[in-house]
Amino acid sequence: MQTVHALTALFDQAGCQFSVYDLGRRVCRLEEASFRAVEANQQPYPHPLRQYAHMAVAFWPPGGTPWVWFLKMPLDERGLLNHTAMGDFLQYVSAAMGESLTATPNKAQREKLANNPYTFTPTDDKMAMFHATLTYQLGHPASQYYDYAQHYLNGELGWDNWQGVGLQGLADICVRMQAQNNATRIRKALNNIPTMPLYALLGCLEHCDINAKLAESLREIFTQMCQRQDVDLFLVSALLRAHAGAPSDTAHWLIEAVLERPELHHREIFVAIAGRCWRSLANESVLDRFLIALADQHDAALFQQIYTDLVMLPPLRGALLTRLHGHTSPALTQAMARMQQAVTQTTHDH
Repeated sequence: MQTVHALTALFDQAGCQFSVYDLGRRVCRLEEASFRAVEANQQPYPHPLRQYAHMAVAFWPPGGTPWVWFLKMPLDERGLLNHTAMGDFLQYVSAAMGESLTATPNKAQREKLANNPYTFTPTDDKMAMFHATLTYQLGHPASQYYDYAQHYLNGELGWDNWQGVGLQGLADICVRMQAQNNATRIRKALNNIPTMPLYALLGCLEHCDINAKLAESLREIFTQMCQRQDVDLFLVSALLRAHAGAPSDTAHWLIEAVLERPELHHREIFVAIAGRCWRSLANESVLDRFLIALADQHDAALFQQIYTDLVMLPPLRGALLTRLHGHTSPALTQAMARMQQAVTQTTHDH
């Protein structure tokens, strides 16, 4: 195997086809041209999470079975891929696989390759969504859990009989939302299913583009939830995240509704908006209201953590840097000052 310094060069050389998915924020496919540009440092990684690129890289020889690497690659402060780390990983590949990338690796090779600092294990929901998305992309059938999950969401099995519904089945339905009336099936089930499977379903939806009708059904549940005395903040957070792929006006409406209600200002909610619904923050007034509400928590560590994460996102970087350097609204300036004052006070009190 010749020395190569990029994954794409490795696959090109081996004659493999490949697909790259981001698994950091939402499970989504990266266009090949975009990924090649990222590898060439011509553009920042599009969906960084905590200064890393979390990727699933699937590759296969023509007509062969895909093999997948889950990679966590460090990014520099501009969001560009760290070439030293990528070169390092490719050396592990070369040491483990020898000359052939197209042969199915044996157990010893797999173990050797797994034993490197750049691989990670995705969470169960992201793993299920990735597998559902990849099989759908390749035109392969859904998993064995798909039919059962469809019957359950139809209400045919009894709403309390959800223990047998696999997360993979729900992921398959969400990825295949355009097929077999699945979007309608999900929408009709939303008001009936118990909390546990509802969380699992919402966790899959946050990785999907959802149509206006489904977004409206989610919004109705959200509105009902917010009218209760004992608001379940974790469910509100899950409903928010499920709007990540909703039409932008619906997502904006939901975020503004949350920011208007101080009783909903909770760490989980801020993390949900920053982690999944960040596209809405490209709207400058939404961004300001979000940052003011966040600063008013008087939690400097949380503010720092979310700011540092968001500033790496290419669509938000410019707006956030100008605010950091003081070009911002008086309200945000005051909120930042109040936060710093409260933090300083707390430090003195200790």
